[in-house]
Amino acid sequence: MNTFIFPLLMASPNPEAAGPGSLLTSFLPLIAIVLIFYLLIIRPQNKKRKETEKMLSALKKGDRVVTIGGLHGTVQNVKDSTVVIKVDDNVKLEFLRSAVSSVISASREREEKIEDKSGEKEESGEKSSDAGE
Repeated sequence: MNTFIFPLLMASPNPEAAGPGSLLTSFLPLIAIVLIFYLLIIRPQNKKRKETEKMLSALKKGDRVVTIGGLHGTVQNVKDSTVVIKVDDNVKLEFLRSAVSSVISASREREEKIEDKSGEKEESGEKSSDAGE
């Protein structure tokens, strides 16, 4: 083991004696590691943080949301740092804005309800035609 580590620790005391190119080649792996960390970790994390901030600032009354605890509800009131979420008919809970993990758009939910109703009508139509035979 000493035969492997010892030569790595023995660097030239005079960098000029090793040549001008060796300084660049010694820092090249460090530069590559920093670049990889930036591209794989830091940049995507900053992008996600900006999207989350944009989503939280765009919260409005009537939005369907999911909290970080998994609670589904509808936004009833938006304050500076809090959001009042209606969970059931008589149940309203106040959360910090940062507790909202995602917004389920109201228009998407309406489309899903319309699709469900049209699917039910088609199924009931098939059943009534089967009953007539």
